[in-house]
Amino acid sequence: MEFRSFEKSWGAEILADSSVRFRVWAPGQRQITLRLADKDTAMAQVGDGWFELQLSGVVAGAEYNFVLADGTVVPDPAARAQQGDVNGPSLVIDAHNYRWQHTAWQGRPWQESVVYELHIGTFTPEGTFRAAIEKLPWLAELGITQLEVLPVSQFGGNRGWGYDGVLLYAPHSAYGSPDDFKAFIDAAHAHGLSVVLDIVLNHFGPEGNYLPLLAPEFFHQERMTPWGAGIAYDVDAVRRYIVEAPLYWLQEYNLDGLRFDAIDQIEDSSSKHALIEIAERIRREIPDRPIHLTTEDCRNVIFLHPRDKQGNAPLFSGEWNDDFHNAVHVFATGETHAYYQDFADVPEKLVARVLTEGFAYQGELSPQSGQRRGVPSAGQPPVAFVDFIQNHDQVGNRAQGDRLITLAGSDRTKVLLATLLLSPHIPLLFMGEEYGETNPFLFFTDFHGDLAKAVREGRAKEFTGHAGHDEEVPDPNDPQTFTRSKLDWNKLQTPAGQSWLALTRELLALRQQYIVPLLADAGGNSGKVLATAEGFVAVSWRFPQGELSLALNIGTPNQPLPDMPGRTIFAWPQEAEALPQHAIVVRLAQGATT
Repeated sequence: MEFRSFEKSWGAEILADSSVRFRVWAPGQRQITLRLADKDTAMAQVGDGWFELQLSGVVAGAEYNFVLADGTVVPDPAARAQQGDVNGPSLVIDAHNYRWQHTAWQGRPWQESVVYELHIGTFTPEGTFRAAIEKLPWLAELGITQLEVLPVSQFGGNRGWGYDGVLLYAPHSAYGSPDDFKAFIDAAHAHGLSVVLDIVLNHFGPEGNYLPLLAPEFFHQERMTPWGAGIAYDVDAVRRYIVEAPLYWLQEYNLDGLRFDAIDQIEDSSSKHALIEIAERIRREIPDRPIHLTTEDCRNVIFLHPRDKQGNAPLFSGEWNDDFHNAVHVFATGETHAYYQDFADVPEKLVARVLTEGFAYQGELSPQSGQRRGVPSAGQPPVAFVDFIQNHDQVGNRAQGDRLITLAGSDRTKVLLATLLLSPHIPLLFMGEEYGETNPFLFFTDFHGDLAKAVREGRAKEFTGHAGHDEEVPDPNDPQTFTRSKLDWNKLQTPAGQSWLALTRELLALRQQYIVPLLADAGGNSGKVLATAEGFVAVSWRFPQGELSLALNIGTPNQPLPDMPGRTIFAWPQEAEALPQHAIVVRLAQGATT
């Protein structure tokens, strides 16, 4: 694997002659001054709103800012690192400073993926990149193959989910330095773990975003998103900033992929959509190792996830499948508030459809929105869907941050965990799920003054119509809200934690042994619904390498099993002719099928 720095259009770049070029797009300013080591130097206008200055003798680690005509001091929007918080000085970073140790790493194929979603700040007591390294051998031994890290781009304050980042190229300083993040990725590779980063290209956070001052043209004021004015992806300088960020993280940090947040809010009028340009450039410029690109998109679309004749993904590898979670959640808990109302009618049929065809909504009318949603998805291969029974959103966007084990109980959740890990879709676990974590994952921020008040009041208002909205919503800015969201690693030593771990380890071993070999050449239209009843689902998939079938029951009456050929590879709590409550059976008939 080749290691090199990525030369950005924006920001501070150390050039071949060791000089440093500072560059910023600021058409909203008549002059920009570089403040470097307490010395101010005017930057030259080089056309089209760009300001540039090249200096010799600048050492790595030097602090710098941009000073606007009215004296306002701002960080570099494309800084590689910050000295401290998002409003402070930026740092000149030598990307070659880190010495990679595991240069033989060549990645892992997509079909092997078992994704483990983690938030650096709450994953360990310390909440840093370096502290997270200590857990990597354990995750690898458990059977995890891919880490998906919640966004790390610098955001306001120390505490936050990361989805309010404002400096897209700088790792959040509270987690550690760029070299610390590289060390985390390097160590993961040493243990055979891929690392994917969640990246946000649809908006900027409310604190520390100085782009409106530098370049009002960065945004289309006439187009609003849930977070403010839409980004002007069709403007050249803006497009460079946005399109280069994914390539930067992949190449400079040797990441194995990216997850693109809420792409339905990336509205681009260009002849080629920014997301397609991003994917094509990544595939073209990093051809020598597997790069896994996934999307989150409430529209249930498939046009970004085509397969070629060899089954490869020329654009994006897969899509987060919220329909799977939503259907399973209603199936398991009976909750039908807010967006769950779309899954209230015979949820077992929707669970069966999701397992066999991908999306539950494939053009049907959504009761919640009154609009049609989705497109036919049965023709997609199973590995085009990333499934989960919980994730940061679905836990953290509850008023009390409840995990599924709290809502549905241990026995029911274990059946759903087995369904997730032994289906042919790509499974995702949310940190702590592997040992039955019961600590909540709450929404937390670190804002102050009027912004803190607005976030606190907005968060409380948000839960009108949601389960638990009649309870007091924890203050996102209270440090205890953050502390309560940290994993409790002591649970690993409890009998309940050990029982969960044993089950997770068994399921992941079975997945690698039996399920993964079916997936390399698994195509679309492979799923079939065998039977459904209240609380009961039975489905099967036919692949070139064999037929997989799965039946689960979380209902009260025992359910007779339909014809499920082959040998049983997993049954919990034990094999039975009729499936009792809180039970699952998975069978595999190996050999070529048609």
